[in-house]
Amino acid sequence: MIRYAVVGLGWISQKAFLPASTLTGNSVVTALVTGDTEKARKIAEQYGIDTVVPYENYDALLCSDLIDAVYIAVPNPMHASFAISALRHGKHVMVEKPIATSLADAEAMIRSAQQTGALLMTSYRLHHDIGTVEALKSIRSGAIGDPRFFSATFSFQSDPDNHRLRAEYWGGPLQDIGIYCINAARHVFAAEPIEVLAVISRDENDQRFREIYDSIAVTLRFPGNRLGQFYCSFAAHPLDVYRVVGTQGTISMEPGFRFEEPMAMEIESSADSKRIEFAHYDHFAGQIAYFSQCIVSGSRPIDDGEEGMADLRVLIAIERSVSTGLPVSLEPQVYRNGPSHASVRMIEPASLPPKVDVR
Repeated sequence: MIRYAVVGLGWISQKAFLPASTLTGNSVVTALVTGDTEKARKIAEQYGIDTVVPYENYDALLCSDLIDAVYIAVPNPMHASFAISALRHGKHVMVEKPIATSLADAEAMIRSAQQTGALLMTSYRLHHDIGTVEALKSIRSGAIGDPRFFSATFSFQSDPDNHRLRAEYWGGPLQDIGIYCINAARHVFAAEPIEVLAVISRDENDQRFREIYDSIAVTLRFPGNRLGQFYCSFAAHPLDVYRVVGTQGTISMEPGFRFEEPMAMEIESSADSKRIEFAHYDHFAGQIAYFSQCIVSGSRPIDDGEEGMADLRVLIAIERSVSTGLPVSLEPQVYRNGPSHASVRMIEPASLPPKVDVR
């Protein structure tokens, strides 16, 4: 069993990661790291976890033999410091996305993993679900010809207490849910974007958005005259869908990004039209089981630090476009292999939380 410490006990840790860890068969949570030890002890009792550690004692935990890996789910600006500390102590790290808030921090995280040999994985749960991988397989097989255009809409009404509404946490719909659209577009085209252009909107009468914009629309230009567009919002009716238009057909995925319901794919072309409803598996259990297997085998995860940094560089370029109102070019990057059946882990969910968060 790979022993994990969960760092940060927000919604995603409590309602998704912790329940999923009990389903994996190769992973167990043995410690909680938190700023609220009273709350943490109640959670620890529920899961039979013996060790509860305040943030200030994190390094002492890392020096112990109580854990092998950490799952980091604290606010975005804290990802790098917690991850680097763990990696320097030889502990493996799974960190929520975005991997960091600056390229310098992401590079430091990757460098720490390289220096110690500990594994660094960015938490892309969709890379381990059959629906995502089958969609990419269909595109690669030529089912819709040459993919030319990607579009996505990902929106919901944010809870006023969501910490992602705060600027100090690098909050906003782009970082929280837009990153899913960016990641999907990159893998659909098997390429890295070379230019971005973004427009935002903010309802000044909505008190939720005193610090951040509520919605953003983004255009991504890829090599080969391919385009991607997405809209994401914290202030719109819930919608979760993406579509790929090819030279000979289309593929639609709905839901495309969330985890509470199984994915369904529709393919329409001149040769065939079909709908595939995928079995429902626990995305979090799948990614935990996959990472633990990587730790045991010493294999680098497909969604490693470089994968997290690939999306981060696009996020930063989009933010620059927002601030200037102009297109922003990106340095050409070599695309690496994306998720495949080798990264899929099919573990049935025990139960499902209500639709509140999407990580």
